[in-house]
Amino acid sequence: MSGLRRYRTLHHTPVILAHGGAGARIVTPAQLACLADALSRGYTMLRRGGHALDAVESTTRLLESSGLFNAGTGAHLQLDGVRRMDAALMEGRTLKAGAVAGIEAVRHPISAARLVLEKTAHVLLIGPHATRFARHFKLEWQAVTATGPQRRMLRLYRQMLGEETVGAVARDRRGTLAAGTSTGGIAFMLPGRVGDSPLIGCGIYADDEVGAVSLTGLGESIIRIAMAKEIVDRMAMGASPTTATKIVLEKLDRRIRKVEGFGAAGALVLAPDGRFAIRHTTPRMCAGYWAGAGQPVVADRFP
Repeated sequence: MSGLRRYRTLHHTPVILAHGGAGARIVTPAQLACLADALSRGYTMLRRGGHALDAVESTTRLLESSGLFNAGTGAHLQLDGVRRMDAALMEGRTLKAGAVAGIEAVRHPISAARLVLEKTAHVLLIGPHATRFARHFKLEWQAVTATGPQRRMLRLYRQMLGEETVGAVARDRRGTLAAGTSTGGIAFMLPGRVGDSPLIGCGIYADDEVGAVSLTGLGESIIRIAMAKEIVDRMAMGASPTTATKIVLEKLDRRIRKVEGFGAAGALVLAPDGRFAIRHTTPRMCAGYWAGAGQPVVADRFP
């Protein structure tokens, strides 16, 4: 740990936001309860002086292990019946980032992304190479494939109802920001397809000077306007988190959804001063926050 990181003063109020995806499917009480637990875990770490990156990873790990969301043990199966996952982490002080795409068998892809960030000079590892990398560091494993045709068809049917990416953003007591995402992709995706989640500037971004973003939605549309980076760029020009997010979501709607019929998304956005926004253009977004008072706030709709 660098001296700069060790001795930064602890005078900021911790803030953490998390989501379990955006879409049309009704959010269950179990999902909301799990999200509240994840926020509690992350905020407790921040309150005790923990780092934003640790809180984002820990919060995301709980969502991955729950089986209630399209990430980790709950990740979708691809057309060949294999579970492949993407994840990414980014820290705003150093702008260091790590990501994996198409990783198999790992219970916590977000922790594989953390290893890429800390143990390599790279940002993104993909496919079997990412899986071997995770195996080298002895990460916890899960089943790769379905156990039979009936289970596969049930899983594919559930996917059509929608369960999306999970993610989190946080500010620690030093003022450092971090963002993370983890996903199993989209229903019936071709093997080899990669969405926005592991792409820095698309699904996530974090910069202590500007803000942190974690997105959920159809990756093909989010990638095409580099959505996370556009939000933080607008914040750098003076827009509030709410205004910047609203403008970019409207752009996604105008440039892609109204032309091609798809392009809905949801966003968590956190500014260095602690202001934040949760916005979505989908009917629902399973999301919540904890900013230092009361208990975690979780809901399936945000203005």
